[in-house]
Amino acid sequence: MTTDLKFEIVKNLGILSTSNRGWNKELNLVSWSGREARMDLREWSPEHDRMGKGVTLTNEEVAELKKVLNGLDI
Repeated sequence: MTTDLKFEIVKNLGILSTSNRGWNKELNLVSWSGREARMDLREWSPEHDRMGKGVTLTNEEVAELKKVLNGLDI
């Protein structure tokens, strides 16, 4: 059974790194299956036609993540 995953990268917010195979770890606003766009962090192929596993966050989750990161001594 094949499921076509529908997505639209609404806005690229930044590239964090590029792997040896040319895939970028990106932070994007992505709309999945026509839903409201959310922040999404994952690896993408150069053509954005293939993707790795990632995490999608609501605005509230991003705000909490920002608090956690601000509290770290990096």
